[in-house]
Amino acid sequence: MLNVEATCGECKLKMHGEGCDLAVRLPEGSYYVDGAGISSFGHPHDENGFCLAIRRAEVQGEVVDGRFKASYFKLLPPGTEAPKAKEK
Repeated sequence: MLNVEATCGECKLKMHGEGCDLAVRLPEGSYYVDGAGISSFGHPHDENGFCLAIRRAEVQGEVVDGRFKASYFKLLPPGTEAPKAKEK
């Protein structure tokens, strides 16, 4: 399970595309998502919508042909912080 940033790829991550689409930022880069849609979690232009806010999500899946194929996608509540790095 990965805890990642989820948002609109075009509006917030400046990715190329044909309109507003859900994207995630993984450690190795940003990818558009297959398996969850930008409107699946409310209107993208609402206060906490993906076109206006970067949210946290728990995801599972893999990158295939430059896209993140989500087998699991759980949007976390607004204001959820990134997990703290483990101390060594």
